[in-house]
Amino acid sequence: MNDQHNRVRGLWRQGLEVFVDNRLALAGVGIFVLLAAFSFLGPLFFHSDQVHTDLANVYLSPGTAGHPMGTDGVGYDQLGRLMLGGQTSIVVGLAAGLLATVVGTVWGAIAGFAGGWVDAIMMRVVDAMMSIPALFLFMLMAAIVTPTVPMLIVIIGAFAWLGPARLVRGEALTLRTREYVLAMRGMGGAGGRAVRRHIIPNAIGTVIVNATFQIADAILYVAYLSFLGLGVPPPAANWGGMLSDGLSDTFSGHWWLLYPPGIAIILIVLAFNFIGDGLRDVFEVRLRRR
Repeated sequence: MNDQHNRVRGLWRQGLEVFVDNRLALAGVGIFVLLAAFSFLGPLFFHSDQVHTDLANVYLSPGTAGHPMGTDGVGYDQLGRLMLGGQTSIVVGLAAGLLATVVGTVWGAIAGFAGGWVDAIMMRVVDAMMSIPALFLFMLMAAIVTPTVPMLIVIIGAFAWLGPARLVRGEALTLRTREYVLAMRGMGGAGGRAVRRHIIPNAIGTVIVNATFQIADAILYVAYLSFLGLGVPPPAANWGGMLSDGLSDTFSGHWWLLYPPGIAIILIVLAFNFIGDGLRDVFEVRLRRR
């Protein structure tokens, strides 16, 4: 027992060393922590009214007293707006990405382990849904229902699980032929137990790495929908909606309404991609060691 415990600790220690050696992965963690702290802790130190408009203070330039990043076309403070928009973008991105990962993992694991006609039917559903552009589906659903934060999470998560399902299904097709799975089935173990105890746990590396990319994609989907006017309605905000509003104002010389949300979206998407690359290196090393 002690030898196994020490071996597991050694694998985790080695994985941590590999992750730390990846400078881009560390940079991704740092960027995400800074953006999350800015969005969720920033309002505790910088107070601004993001509910009531102030038409007497519209389009104030950055550096104006009380408005370090200026104001927008209805008088909202841009710095406070950026914090509020970050909360929505991060919450929806994390929740929708994790929802898509969980649904896709369970679907793919069941399809790959069951095989035969069950696998064929389940994967034809995936193929049929993947043949329709995801952004079109998101736009259709967002136009039918009121785009609140919970609804955006459900809409994005309900269609973003297709990619994880295909990845996990491929892992399950390989894992179901392993000796320990065959031995469990030979002793009368149920298929559900095999999926829970062997298929999903042994595909966890693929699942975790893909989850980081799913979160990045979900944040982009939120930005897409908001850019097209299908995001959360005012006074709520997100970076995509701010980017859409700032694009029209930029031609009037109000550049501070466009660049900050655009840079924030780029940074957080890059951060999760860097983290995903680092985690992929970690699990590749652990698999080779194991």
